[in-house]
Amino acid sequence: MKVLIDTNVVLDLLLEREPFVESAISLFEQVERGSLIGYIAATTITNIFYIIRKSEGREVALAAITRLLTGLQFCAIDRQTVEMALRLDLKDFEDGIQLACADIGQLDGIVTRNPKDFIDSPLPIYSPTELLNQLQ
Repeated sequence: MKVLIDTNVVLDLLLEREPFVESAISLFEQVERGSLIGYIAATTITNIFYIIRKSEGREVALAAITRLLTGLQFCAIDRQTVEMALRLDLKDFEDGIQLACADIGQLDGIVTRNPKDFIDSPLPIYSPTELLNQLQ
């Protein structure tokens, strides 16, 4: 199963945000085991770097990015992706980019803690817990 992992779930893992970190760890363990193929939008990398650098510093942010490189695949962002995101007209443009990436990349769904951000998605939307339960 190929899924796009929303930025909020990646940040739960990297920043060890409670009470979400345990499900994020379990999700990424499934990726490491090969039970899931995890993707992120290419823009997620710059967003994560920016957020972690502001709160934890540059070195921690660089280490976080390096950590992501070992287990995740990337969805490219190109003109087609941006145009589709604009047509999707989601409240948050970043979410539109992620949804467009997942759709164009023919992924099987999106994992997020904020399903309301992906209203009318053509793809299934899972919480980390829902997807982990489905994999068992």
